[in-house]
Amino acid sequence: MRFSWKSLGACLATVAAFLPAAPASAEVVMKLASATINDVQHEWQKVFATELAKRVGDEVKVEIYPASQLGAIPRMAEGVQLGTIESFISPTSFLSPVDPRFQIYDVPGLFSSPQAVDAVIHDPTYRDHMETMFLDRDVRVIGAIYNSPTVVLTKTPAPALADLKGQKIRTFASPLQMKPMEAIGAIPVPLALSEVIPQLQSGGLDGMLAGMPILTAFKYYDVAKSVTDLKFAEIVSVSLVNETWFQAQTPEIQAAIREAGRAAETAVFPWGVENVARSEKVWTDNGGEIIELPAAEQQAMMTQFRDIGARIVGADPAVKAEYDILLKVVEEKAPK
Repeated sequence: MRFSWKSLGACLATVAAFLPAAPASAEVVMKLASATINDVQHEWQKVFATELAKRVGDEVKVEIYPASQLGAIPRMAEGVQLGTIESFISPTSFLSPVDPRFQIYDVPGLFSSPQAVDAVIHDPTYRDHMETMFLDRDVRVIGAIYNSPTVVLTKTPAPALADLKGQKIRTFASPLQMKPMEAIGAIPVPLALSEVIPQLQSGGLDGMLAGMPILTAFKYYDVAKSVTDLKFAEIVSVSLVNETWFQAQTPEIQAAIREAGRAAETAVFPWGVENVARSEKVWTDNGGEIIELPAAEQQAMMTQFRDIGARIVGADPAVKAEYDILLKVVEEKAPK
């Protein structure tokens, strides 16, 4: 029997027809989690997804899960460290259990305005440092944004600090929120956002510290009407990505994630500032009130809160070292 290349080719084609097709390259899925919705954090996630698609097309499938769909805040923070969630965005106050160095952004009186926050966290050298500050916790900062001022919601009006004495106030899980509340006689109760409304309704809480956009996004005006603007801290939010997952991506995708994160930061800053004003109007349009402390009481409170902040960050050498770096940038960016 004579050998025929034509016959061999026909046989191979027949065999190949019955073999399973080679799998296509796996699509990269990037889950973005948050506890909030319709606020600047959610807006950053949406803009990030658009910016990333501009750079890598459909190589990365971004899935956005707002409003604690992937669990309470502590679970999402753990998830991004463990890699079960690729990315999580949150106020830095909630991330102190991940690393106490996150506290440095919450020191009372550190930032004087939204513009001060934006100038500092987007100083080119400091932004590079901030991105890699927490790699030893297996997380990388891919987004840093101004969120909102800290206010206190209460079921009964609190036009003076004495009105907060003995009240159970939900705080972020940070000593820099808990200790100031203790100092004015309130009882701090660290609690995930998803648990707050039921506790306010049942009497387990008398109020909460938050940003105004959260209060309107979740319609807290249906539960309580009074907000006192304590003006003691500007909330900074950061978007973290699991570093092990990040390093598993191609250099092109890594670069695209970093670029998209920074592009989204720039895009959402004016949106975030305007959203605070919009939220205040929504609050009052729905029967809520916004109260300011008397000037002398505000000044005395800030003196006390700054002292508390200095003691807290000074107690941990690693936290103090990072705070000193941050404070130098804050002072350099301050209006002359």
